[in-house]
Amino acid sequence: MKNWIAAARPRTLPLSLASIILGSFLAFANRHFSWKIAALAALTTIFLQILSNFANDYGDAISGKDTELRVGPRRAVATGDITKEAMLWGIVLMAVLSLVCGIGLLAVAFYGVEPRIFWFFFMLGLLSIAAAIGYTNGKRPYGYAGFGDIAVLIFFGWVGVMGTYFLYTLSFTPLLFLPATSVGLFATGVLNINNIRDIETDTLTGKRSIPARIGLSLAIRYHWGLLIAGMACAIAYSFLTGATLVGYIYILAFPLFFLNGRAVATHKRPVELNARLGQLALTTLLFVVLFGLAQVW
Repeated sequence: MKNWIAAARPRTLPLSLASIILGSFLAFANRHFSWKIAALAALTTIFLQILSNFANDYGDAISGKDTELRVGPRRAVATGDITKEAMLWGIVLMAVLSLVCGIGLLAVAFYGVEPRIFWFFFMLGLLSIAAAIGYTNGKRPYGYAGFGDIAVLIFFGWVGVMGTYFLYTLSFTPLLFLPATSVGLFATGVLNINNIRDIETDTLTGKRSIPARIGLSLAIRYHWGLLIAGMACAIAYSFLTGATLVGYIYILAFPLFFLNGRAVATHKRPVELNARLGQLALTTLLFVVLFGLAQVW
């Protein structure tokens, strides 16, 4: 059981929930909220994140991307803690749980609504499952080609925030693109730290992440760009919506983003970045909570 819990990587769950929390806050500020939708959305997201973690563990092992030079968290399949066959069944189980829970979420959110909306979100859910599995699996894993950053921005940002908001309100406003982009960029920053840490081993094994493609120096600049653009999008949203001074309370989290960028830029050993991953994930969660509270104040 300890091996399965470790393979699920519980520390990644707060970041995956950040977009759901922000979408819920924004809907609540617009006087739309449902505990059923909130609980089902969170549960679906948790299953999807664990599915992604299981699939990445499995995919990296069977492709040979995990080697003894890895400095990240211990991988279950590559080390033999969990067999390939068992992990494959774990992937199937998480995919089924994600699908069942997601269908329940859509049934609650879209009860009495025209069916095409249900089917649109159903297909979006299937795409999310496919994206979670396809990151490191299949004939052409998109994570190995450097497209993981785009996927994180889409699913951890735009789909997570705006999709959650729509589940509550059955409506959409273009300005939501700004806070959704903020969360997506910060989540992409977490992935970028992971890829900077693994830049040497990824290069050796043929994994073409963005840092492996552009080199360490540009990858650090890219990281700063993600953080600064994420903060700028949040400020732009507050300005365009006429927020009061209290509406900018989330700026209190900004020094932590700058500390993260500085730590990434000045690290000496790849293993030092493991702590930066968790710090950026928790900072993103803090930002989301403060930003959300600013909306409902």
